[in-house]
Amino acid sequence: MKPKVFILDVDGVLNTGRFFYTKDGKVMKEFGADDSDALKVLNDQLEIRFVSGDKRGFPISKARVEDMKFQIDLVSTSRRAAWIKERYDPKDVIYMGDGILDFLVFREVAYGIAPANGDPETKAKADFVTEATGGNRAVAEACRHVGHKFFGGFDIEGSTFYKGNDETAGV
Repeated sequence: MKPKVFILDVDGVLNTGRFFYTKDGKVMKEFGADDSDALKVLNDQLEIRFVSGDKRGFPISKARVEDMKFQIDLVSTSRRAAWIKERYDPKDVIYMGDGILDFLVFREVAYGIAPANGDPETKAKADFVTEATGGNRAVAEACRHVGHKFFGGFDIEGSTFYKGNDETAGV
């Protein structure tokens, strides 16, 4: 199998899943370090895109993902598998999710990844579970794993990002 796309959930995967509220509503989400750089290294091998089911917090997730120069879509958790099938051949898809419905997506795609703090059933159905938790380098760990498993290594020094040819360097 040579995957073509890596789709990642945002909340609980790219961030810690914590939402910060004030009397005015949801104002912040907590994102971690290194995930952005690891995704940029892997971007030489795969299309990378994100999904979020958090309608009220979508502007926050969108700002972070667009800052990293990736694409994000608002997709409810119950529609993820169908959404993927409408856009991709599921045998070409790696999906990373943590929620209680993500194990259903894993059944439809070629390869499923869950962070250490994911839902127990989702972790049980995943092909790979990271040691790191969402928002705490789980995505970076998943990128290294994917690079080694499917592409013969995680070539940081050979990547477009590392060589400085990537316009997103320093984001």
